[in-house]
Formats: sequence, structure tokens, C-alpha cells
Amino acid sequence: MSKFWDQIKRIFQTVEESSPQRPAIHEMLERSEVDLADYQQWHGTLAKRRLLDWLREAHLSYMMEGSTRDAAVDFLNTPSAKGFVLHLYKTRYRKREIIHFFDYLKERILELGYRTSLSDTQTYNRKDWVEQVDRHYLKPPTDLRNPGRGKFDQRFGNITIELEYRNDKLYLLKFKATTYSDHLYQEAKGFEELMKTLYL
Repeated sequence: MSKFWDQIKRIFQTVEESSPQRPAIHEMLERSEVDLADYQQWHGTLAKRRLLDWLREAHLSYMMEGSTRDAAVDFLNTPSAKGFVLHLYKTRYRKREIIHFFDYLKERILELGYRTSLSDTQTYNRKDWVEQVDRHYLKPPTDLRNPGRGKFDQRFGNITIELEYRNDKLYLLKFKATTYSDHLYQEAKGFEELMKTLYL
């Protein structure tokens, strides 16, 4: 019996000492057949259209005015990284809708010829909450067979999509395109063009 309690104590200690660098749980992100069927059904709903319209309107406002009128949306714009953050705790979107939207963003990037480098989930302890981060990390296709053909086409750069929970409640959805400024790569395409592909 003491071995059992020792194992329980070790589990709690692992969770307590966990961090983003040492998550208590780190697994590949997989969807069940039920999840996939529900996702296909969601594609035809107004909920999907509302999310896309919300994002498009916020982006247009940011492009025209340099900021958004919506406190639930922020945009990232640095020389090497562009993206957006949805502050989900400020919205009334349901968990199911946001999880499907998170997967939809990945699907749209895959349709641009990207490949999935990693889809995983990590859970770790913070001071005041338990944090879970689901992540899709996608890379542009590279043709390594013909290195003499010139610079690599990085397209929009590497794409990271993260869905963050705090105590199992939706908190943030982050979408980021990180580009290379390296002589091996062609100049990246504009982020506005990438945003337009998400609205389709």
C-alpha cells in the first residue's frame, strides 16, 4: 500500500514542480472520430461565419486605424513576427466553437501547402492556476533535393497556433507567423495576404 501512496505523492509533486519547460503532461494532440465528425458539422454553421467575420472586422480596423475597437483582439507586428491574439475570456464563445476554430486555422494553413511539424498539448502548474496549451506548429514545404535552384520559398514563415486554458477555461488563442531574415530564404509574403486566406 505504501508504494501506491508513494506514486500518488510523486504525481502531485510532479504537477507542483511543473513549468512550461517541464510540463506535468505533454502529449500529442489527437482528435477522436466524434470530434472530427462534429468539426465537419461545425463547418456549415453560423458560428464559424461569426468567428471569421469578427476576426476580419478587427483586422480591417487595425489596418485602417492602427488599433482595434475590440478589447478582445490584439495584433502583433514586429519585423520577424506577425499575428493576432484573441482574449477569449472577454468573449462568450463556447469551448466547442473555439476548439473547432483552432483546428480550422490549422486546416487553412495546410491548404496553403504547409506541413504539420507538431500538434501537441502541454499542462503545467502556474502560481495561481493550471495552464494547458494546445499547439499546432506548421512549416512551409521545402525542396531539399535541389539546393542549387536558388533561395527557399518561406511563404509566410513558420506558423504557430496556440489555444491556452487556465483552470480548464478558455483564455487565449494566439496565431503567429514567424519569418526568416536569412540569405537562404526568399522574402516572406505579406501577413495581410495570409489573413485573407483565413476568411475563405
